[in-house]
Amino acid sequence: MNKSYEPPIHWNDYEDIAMALYEKFGDDFTESKIYRIRFTDLLEWVLSLPNFEGKREEANEGHLEQIQAAWVYEWRDNQD
Repeated sequence: MNKSYEPPIHWNDYEDIAMALYEKFGDDFTESKIYRIRFTDLLEWVLSLPNFEGKREEANEGHLEQIQAAWVYEWRDNQD
């Protein structure tokens, strides 16, 4: 399997988005900081992920809330 191939990510791939955001920002964002991120910023960061193929107009608050929650779980998983 080609390691460089990453499948496309869409809005409902919350865990994949969260992993990508954690890889991008690492521990710059703790749990409390993740929950304080403005949705306008989060939207831009998700849209800028390399293999993200969702469209801006497909985003909604529910997606962004789920992404925040998944990011917090991803951050917690990496704290041991």
